[in-house]
Amino acid sequence: MFSNIGLPEILIIMFVLVLLFGAKKIPELAQGIGKGMKEFKKAMKDDDSEHKISDKNQSSEKKD
Repeated sequence: MFSNIGLPEILIIMFVLVLLFGAKKIPELAQGIGKGMKEFKKAMKDDDSEHKISDKNQSSEKKD
């Protein structure tokens, strides 16, 4: 999908971001996105471990 994005396109996107948000807001936005991604990955990991635990409990109940 993005395989043909080159340096000129990236520079244009960065220029537009600076115009829209200002140079001081961009680090704050990036930090917020990073925190959001970290929380999302943590939630996915926690959800996956909960499924594994419930699967183990269900399989042990079936054996009894």
